[in-house]
Amino acid sequence: MPAVFLKDRSLLFVSGAEAQSFLQNLITTDIAALGADEARPGALLTPQGKILFDFMIWQDGDGYMIETDADQRDSMLKRLTMYKLRAAVTLAPSTEEGVTVAWGEDAEDSQGVRGSQGARGSQGARDSRFAKAGVTLTRRPGKHGDGAEALYDALRISHGIVTSGSDFALQDAFPHDVLMDFNGGLSFRKGCYVGQEVVSRMQHRGTARRRVVTVSAATDLPGTGTEITAAGKPVGTLGSVDGGNGLAIVRIDRAGAAMAAGTPLLAGDTPVSLVLPAWSGLVFPTSGDEASA
Repeated sequence: MPAVFLKDRSLLFVSGAEAQSFLQNLITTDIAALGADEARPGALLTPQGKILFDFMIWQDGDGYMIETDADQRDSMLKRLTMYKLRAAVTLAPSTEEGVTVAWGEDAEDSQGVRGSQGARGSQGARDSRFAKAGVTLTRRPGKHGDGAEALYDALRISHGIVTSGSDFALQDAFPHDVLMDFNGGLSFRKGCYVGQEVVSRMQHRGTARRRVVTVSAATDLPGTGTEITAAGKPVGTLGSVDGGNGLAIVRIDRAGAAMAAGTPLLAGDTPVSLVLPAWSGLVFPTSGDEASA
């Protein structure tokens, strides 16, 4: 399988004696539990619990590499610097631009190559989101392959793995909406972090009703941003699209009720089927209750 260079990804390196505690008190990921060579998703939230920045994070030597969209990096660096105060932490853009993702045999090969920091995390950190779906996929700074980006998009669409911009807007989605409570990016056991009270309340009250689904149709799906409806009422919005397959974030209570009643679901004028990612363990509710694992 290919190794694909994602040119629109950028990297921040966080190091220093207090790097772990600094990040642990800010972001959704429990980095104290982060395994060597493991990349986990994470977010820096607004005080209202919505995703302000989303990223992947992994260990790199005595620090942490944060991978995010290129158009987010400088703003995220500015926000982290604002929180830094007197902490013994160094925040700096990485010397490498872009990230290479590889899966299958190429993922195994990437484990033996060292990156610019010379740390094991740069050899190819295994993406925990894909691991949940039974796929070994590694992420590595710099360009180490020339596969088409469309191959990676097709892979993540088929496994229900979203990305900001294409699938949801920053400051408009909660971590539960994008399944961070199932993919290793959201901790309910560590101490407080920005927005933690809101997401904890959603978890314990079971009020998360917007969820990622895979979307399929017998013909090509309409474009990103197309509304999904049931009996003329909105259910959700299409995100990434790959021919007849796509992703969407939908109200699973409304979608479940429509499916139970036999009401067709439409993306624009196109009949579609919705499936919750199997790795999440979620099912569509047939009442106003939240889906259960």
